[in-house]
Amino acid sequence: MTTQQIERFARPEQWSGHPLIDTDVHINLPGLKTLFPYLAERWQDYITESGMGGLPSNLYPPNAPNMFLPGSKPEQGPPGSSLELLQAQLLDPWDLTYALVNCTYAVDSVHNDDLAAALARALNEWQLHEFLERDPRLRGAAVLPLQNPGFAAREVEWASQHSQFVQVTVPSRSREPLGRRAFWPIYEAAQRAGLVVGIQAGGLSGNPLTPVGWPTYFVEDYVDVPLAFQAQLLSLVTEGVFVQFPDLKMVTIEGGFTWLPALLWRFDKDWKGLRREVPWVDRPPSEIVRDHIRMTIAPLDHPDTPEFMLQVIDQLLCDEMLMFSTDYPQAHFDDPADALPHGLSDALLTKIMSGNALATYRLP
Repeated sequence: MTTQQIERFARPEQWSGHPLIDTDVHINLPGLKTLFPYLAERWQDYITESGMGGLPSNLYPPNAPNMFLPGSKPEQGPPGSSLELLQAQLLDPWDLTYALVNCTYAVDSVHNDDLAAALARALNEWQLHEFLERDPRLRGAAVLPLQNPGFAAREVEWASQHSQFVQVTVPSRSREPLGRRAFWPIYEAAQRAGLVVGIQAGGLSGNPLTPVGWPTYFVEDYVDVPLAFQAQLLSLVTEGVFVQFPDLKMVTIEGGFTWLPALLWRFDKDWKGLRREVPWVDRPPSEIVRDHIRMTIAPLDHPDTPEFMLQVIDQLLCDEMLMFSTDYPQAHFDDPADALPHGLSDALLTKIMSGNALATYRLP
């Protein structure tokens, strides 16, 4: 083991022989000026003269303890900003066939549509040249300037010209529900390009995460993360996104999944009595979600009794929804074997480890 590897962080021996695809790996920008080679002189001057210091990751407090794997921070830059560490700590020891990288740099916090579009393009060019083109195991998710759906659709079209991008991402905590028609140009462009739309946990929209206002503590915010995903799924189905775009696939990233069966039971039940309001939803919402939504599994909500987890997975009534993820460089498990539910059948294990990701992202 080299000094760059993380002790005990590697593929468990019992998973040998299975292809493995990590569908949620985070990369981070070393600093805002890293983007200067990809920004027009106008925006370089704007950033310098305004004293703009940088955009934080929009997911976790940067100094929260135990958030990142020990040793995942390079000498310069935040965890996830070094390709060499990513290769030594994840790609090689986990023997990954592919890893899908996401960059949570908070472009959505910018209140200037033109600057947001310029930063999103620069960020996507940076990850293309600094990560995706330097390791054939990597596939990318292009960041979109969600402030302006027209600009975002244009970014989808740009990303589709580069085969390394298989996904575009929007934050789960958006300024308004993602099913709204204002966002449909994004979905039209994604469907046309064959790109998946990933909904990434986090976001700096200014809206509180909960429907009752702002929580006080980080633990509240962290436990509340699924609320945003639930609201987004209800909006996407109810507004008719998947009727309008029947080939569109979406992935919830880092939002958990154990809450989904209860949500779908309630959604189906109430849709039966209220379906005249939304006549375009012409079949049970649960069927639409199972056809169009895929979910990364980290962080995994492990119950003390493993059988309870298997019951929840059975209640999904679909073996194509879940996809393996580590959420590197975030630290979510002490034992790598805990990155997957225990007791899965071999057929389901194969689907979660790679089969579902291969189909969702149309990987060779």
